[in-house]
Amino acid sequence: MDDDGADVADVFAQLAVELHEEPGVEETVEAVLQFALQAVSCTHAGVALSQRRGQLETLAVTDPLIEQSDEIQRDSGEGPSLDVINGEDTVLVPDTGSDERYPIWAPKVAALSLRSVLSVRLQANGTALGVLQLSNTEPYAFEPDDDAVAHILARHASVALASARQEASLWQAIDARKLVGQAQGILMERFGIDGDKAFTVLRRYSQDNNIKLRDVAQRLIDTRKLPD
Repeated sequence: MDDDGADVADVFAQLAVELHEEPGVEETVEAVLQFALQAVSCTHAGVALSQRRGQLETLAVTDPLIEQSDEIQRDSGEGPSLDVINGEDTVLVPDTGSDERYPIWAPKVAALSLRSVLSVRLQANGTALGVLQLSNTEPYAFEPDDDAVAHILARHASVALASARQEASLWQAIDARKLVGQAQGILMERFGIDGDKAFTVLRRYSQDNNIKLRDVAQRLIDTRKLPD
């Protein structure tokens, strides 16, 4: 990246535009990782999402080594990304070959040739979304400028991810409503009942059989009958 301040500002302006133009969560994350490889001194990058009970779900990586690092963290219950999800803003591991904070994770990751690791929190409205994970095959690879750039990147990524997640949830809700509406129409036509009664039939079947309302509607649309 050019040292000229205006050029750096242009790069992040371009980043913000491109992230917000991505159609979904997966595409947004892929764009984040590609920018990370260009803007920060990392050879590998990944994004892991925060799950219930402070667990990691690997969403996207530029190399399977990052996914292996995540798996080691999940199995051992220790690691920089877990610490970030559970409250830390940033965790830097200058050299996994000598780090003593993570006695299980660090030597295993060093054996994978991931020697420098920088984990930065992704969050929106005070809630952890996940972790931006940056690694280098050389120890002591990250400079203070890399940390600053990673945080700028993480802020842009957090906004884009939060927006993408909300949009994805919105479209899922819209699709579900459309499916239920179609299923109601089938029941109304077949049994001569109104929309409220048709919805009651779908909801009761959903509750009695412990099946999501959306799935009940989809089955009715596909088979033209409620499952036995």
